[in-house]
Amino acid sequence: MKLRKLTLTAGALALSLGGAATAQAVDLVVVSWGGAYTASQQNAYHDPYMAMHGDVKIINDDSAGTSLAKLRAQNEAGNVSWALVDVVASTGISLCDEGLVEEIDHDKVLAAAPDGTPASEDFGDLIVSPCFIPQIVYSTAFGYRHDLLKHKPRKIKDVFNLHRFPGKRSLEKVALNNLEWALIADGVKPSEVYNVLDTPAGVRRAFAMLDTIKDHVVWWDAGKASVAIQLLADGEVVIASAYNGRLFSAIEEDKQPIGMLWDWQVFDIDGWVVPKGGPHQEEVLKYLRFATDTQRLADQAKYISYGPARKSSAPLVGKHATLGIDMAPHMPTDPKNAKNTLLFNYEWWADNRDDMDERFEAWLAR
Repeated sequence: MKLRKLTLTAGALALSLGGAATAQAVDLVVVSWGGAYTASQQNAYHDPYMAMHGDVKIINDDSAGTSLAKLRAQNEAGNVSWALVDVVASTGISLCDEGLVEEIDHDKVLAAAPDGTPASEDFGDLIVSPCFIPQIVYSTAFGYRHDLLKHKPRKIKDVFNLHRFPGKRSLEKVALNNLEWALIADGVKPSEVYNVLDTPAGVRRAFAMLDTIKDHVVWWDAGKASVAIQLLADGEVVIASAYNGRLFSAIEEDKQPIGMLWDWQVFDIDGWVVPKGGPHQEEVLKYLRFATDTQRLADQAKYISYGPARKSSAPLVGKHATLGIDMAPHMPTDPKNAKNTLLFNYEWWADNRDDMDERFEAWLAR
């Protein structure tokens, strides 16, 4: 039996279904984000699918944090080796605009909801691009060491208050989120954040606020929130931004002395895109139809506190698979946690990401 190699990249999704199943063995190399997130995919999607399809082996690759640059390079070289990629929405929009990923017919590729509601309606407004298939809603929020701080941070401005909350912070080494938080902490109304960032003065204001804590920040690289969690666990920092699912894992599974700061958590969407010219698309689409149905998205919430992107999945979210605790209060979308949330402006960042990243790198180097 000839072995074929297939490359997935946790975040990519579909094209048009159809085509007969292959009898050949297939390696699906899934490039995802690693850590607790990949583990949730393994439990909810990969293992059940492999149990149903004995000729398929799914292999994880944790390099999705650099997927934008790598897909650009693969396309330029004329050698697209990835079949499936897991991306955040803004990256999906950029890849689609650049023509690097396939547009898909969501209702043809994806399963309908159990009551027959078409997939496009079930996912609704979370389909932010014709190339993007939503998977989960997550947030970037803050964790803090409640045993090392005299006062508990309650507001986003507390992250910037070194006097009342002394100690090192850890932030992701990117412009997005940090610029928004800096402006909100400096008194800008959240509804006006992107209007302010549209002006040179507003950008300068955001960086000036970041200047107030710059010397006290340990940076973590894109997609490597596990670094921030480890810094918190080791007591090297007292406050850190991280994906809410990583913080849940540290708090509830690892029993770390970490508290959650939900104030102005930034909502984002993660989903799938299919690279143009990628290998074995028929096999990939079979997997994706399974992995994005109503039950599978609800199953993922048993392992990590990310909200399923389908409306029909929400009522099926129950208890954690091993801890036995109710998962709803740990979701970023829970009403108690979502009192103050910032909705990520995908279009603004798709238009301004390269420029803001350049300015951020220049600011870091100063």
